[in-house]
Amino acid sequence: MAIKTFNLPDPGEGLVEAEIVEWKVAPGDSVKVNDMVLEIETAKSLVELPIPWAGTVKELLVEVGQTIDVGTPIISIDDGKGGDEAPQAPAAGAASAEGTGASEAILVGYGAKAGATARRPRKAAGAAPVASAPAASAPTASAPTETEQIAEAEPVAEPVAPAPRTESPAPPVAEPVSREGRPKAKPPVRKLAKDLGVDLWSVQGSGTDGIITRDDVQAFVSGSGSAAAQADSAPATSAVNGVAAPGAAAYAPFGSGPREERIPIKGVRKMTAQAMVGSAFTAPHVTEWITIDVTKTMELVDRLKGSREFKDVKVTPLLVLARALVLAVRRNPGMNATWDEAAQEIVQKNYVNLGIAAATPRGLIVPNIKDAHGMTMLELAQAIGSLTATAREGRTQPAEMSGGTMTITNVGDFGVDSGTPIINPGESAIVCFGAIRKQPWVVTDADGNDEIAIRHVTQLAVSFDHRLIDGELGSRFLSDLAAILSDPAQALVWG
Repeated sequence: MAIKTFNLPDPGEGLVEAEIVEWKVAPGDSVKVNDMVLEIETAKSLVELPIPWAGTVKELLVEVGQTIDVGTPIISIDDGKGGDEAPQAPAAGAASAEGTGASEAILVGYGAKAGATARRPRKAAGAAPVASAPAASAPTASAPTETEQIAEAEPVAEPVAPAPRTESPAPPVAEPVSREGRPKAKPPVRKLAKDLGVDLWSVQGSGTDGIITRDDVQAFVSGSGSAAAQADSAPATSAVNGVAAPGAAAYAPFGSGPREERIPIKGVRKMTAQAMVGSAFTAPHVTEWITIDVTKTMELVDRLKGSREFKDVKVTPLLVLARALVLAVRRNPGMNATWDEAAQEIVQKNYVNLGIAAATPRGLIVPNIKDAHGMTMLELAQAIGSLTATAREGRTQPAEMSGGTMTITNVGDFGVDSGTPIINPGESAIVCFGAIRKQPWVVTDADGNDEIAIRHVTQLAVSFDHRLIDGELGSRFLSDLAAILSDPAQALVWG
């Protein structure tokens, strides 16, 4: 037989490390080419990795929860070829050599970028890397599966000396739960349970078909048993929003457990923090606001909801704002640009990749709709719906978060009126959409008489890079956005 070692490839965008989230195979499993064997979390998204060979899983070389560098050996496969049986699963040097030769078999779209040799030093002082282990004289222990890890934490069936009998008999013990397979839970819930030290086998799921939800895990930690079935609507998994979710689901219930907890900064949150600091201290931000009557926009939303063409998509005021932004960019193309510090040039982009800031269980991400400028209203609605669903499931890929030209952040989902958002790196402007409220508003009738009426009112804000966008351009852009939301028919005049 021939043992091949698969190294962690670069999932895209030049990322240099990833955290092991979930193994989808175990030693002894048979795999085919392109079978998904592993789920990892990078600084941008959750990514499933396919195996480039067919064969039998020999050994899992890294454990769930480890953060490893690109190029680290992660799994060995026996492809069943060759004559004599190969030695026991390779340790240090052998794995490294096999990993080097295996790079030519890596699938299209994977593999470290040429020249990308620098790696960040590991910060965790956990288990020693597999590559540093000496060649074993005894069989090398494979990384345990989740079931095996649980078994290690709760030893059973080991012969031990019987304990002395007490006066009262021990309370009856419930029948042991069958631990075949895996508890039903999505990866973010597994991650939460791991962070809180919860054995998912001990949690009763309240979701469909017994799926364990976030609230089930939190209720178990607080000692209140299973959560109600409405747990699936927890804010941490809300739809597209404009700010990072506070991450309440990542902590034990308030007032219980230790007085302080330390949450490692990694993955999406780490990348977001670095990007926001870089943007805030590189681009001089200016923010402007405008308060507008959007009653006619709300009337348009109601009409679209009742139309046959839009019956299968979600129609919200965000959709109207997205369309208005594209039209306003056409009238003010200087807003859709970026500053090239190295070349000392302004790069104006004659296309719109529209970013929608989304709060997910893993933190704030900004996927974007490619070439939104060429889409109809219906196509925009479909694209926003797809983007939202993918983000909520934590399946947004790195390519979907790169190349954005302008972003909308929708703080109105939280009932917030407005804000001063930080520009997404690589862009020069971001629009903040506030909550829409019924308020008294001065309305002028056809005869020029003023009267007070109850109208739908909201605030728009735009932050922009003052190096290339001056106050006049930023103000005209914001005014054009407001004009369309005040009267969507204005879009017919602009084309």
